[in-house]
Amino acid sequence: MPIRFMQGNEACAEGALAAGCRFFGGYPITPSSEIAEIMSRRLPQVGGKFIQMEDEIASIASIIGASVGGLKAMTATSGPGFSLMQENLGYAAMAEIPCVIINSQRTGPSTGLPTAPSQGDVMQSRWGTHGDHPIIVLSPSSVRETFDLTVKAFNFSEKYRTPVILLMDAVLSHLREKVETPPQDMIEVIGRPQTNVPPEWYFPYQEMDSDVPPFVSFGEGFRYHITGLMHDKAGFPTQRLDEIHPWLDRVFGKIQRNLDDILLWEEDGTDDARTLVIAYGSTARSARQAVRMARARRHKVGLVKLLTIWPFAEEVIARVAGNARRVIVPEMNLGQLALEVERIVGRRKVRRVNHADGEMIRPQEILHAIEER
Repeated sequence: MPIRFMQGNEACAEGALAAGCRFFGGYPITPSSEIAEIMSRRLPQVGGKFIQMEDEIASIASIIGASVGGLKAMTATSGPGFSLMQENLGYAAMAEIPCVIINSQRTGPSTGLPTAPSQGDVMQSRWGTHGDHPIIVLSPSSVRETFDLTVKAFNFSEKYRTPVILLMDAVLSHLREKVETPPQDMIEVIGRPQTNVPPEWYFPYQEMDSDVPPFVSFGEGFRYHITGLMHDKAGFPTQRLDEIHPWLDRVFGKIQRNLDDILLWEEDGTDDARTLVIAYGSTARSARQAVRMARARRHKVGLVKLLTIWPFAEEVIARVAGNARRVIVPEMNLGQLALEVERIVGRRKVRRVNHADGEMIRPQEILHAIEER
């Protein structure tokens, strides 16, 4: 496999292209701007389209429209822009429109520290848009994982007809590492489900055995409606409970009934661990080093690195934390994913290690928490 020295944002852009992304609509914002810059050069080379929009609201609107038109579509932003995208993110969830949103997190609230890292959008990625909706959120911790999880984000989006969010952060966006990129013929690329029925029989939101109805692009002779309102199987607004309830069950079911496919994580030394560290994103790099240091001092420590943040891996955490006396959750915020861990294993068992000042969590801080009595 070819070896390249790549930046995290570059790996994200190249992963998107490898997954078949052919449309990017975005607005520059630190620390994600390189993604847009690279896509502006690379997309025309593969027959794709790049457009810089006037703001982040228009950016996500453009990728929704491009996806309905048949293109795999992506945008990239950071915390303030991600906040502006929330209403249209809910629209994409309601209308079941595949698209990928990259969020390279930086310190907030508001403008915060534009060049400093954070993991402050974990809860926003799940609950930022109003109402009840499922969502898939992935989080890489290395440049190669950024490439791989960007491909996964597109595959999940198309396979399950849903928006997918990739949560990066400023550290990973600007980190450069040696990366072995797989050849294109070794990359799994999934397209959206298609229909084999004639146009007059097609319904874009019809109940299916797989929970994911075929999605035919506009302009191919299939007439249907798209709305942000609760809708029937043809996409037209409805207030009938006998149409709303099956839709809710199907939309949530297509995620919950496929957790074996969607949940991605890595375990290291969890079988006999007395202390368990749960980490994600760039913080997982510090966590891995802290675990190595602790084991050198003969501590029984296990590590769980979450690659899928949402849906939350409840059963995984309950299993690996069952025999541990303590669970340490380091994250660059004042405690967000820790809330989910506490919900599963109990608050008294969890020790938080937090930063919200734009500084990375150092391995020594996690090691101190491991050795703390």
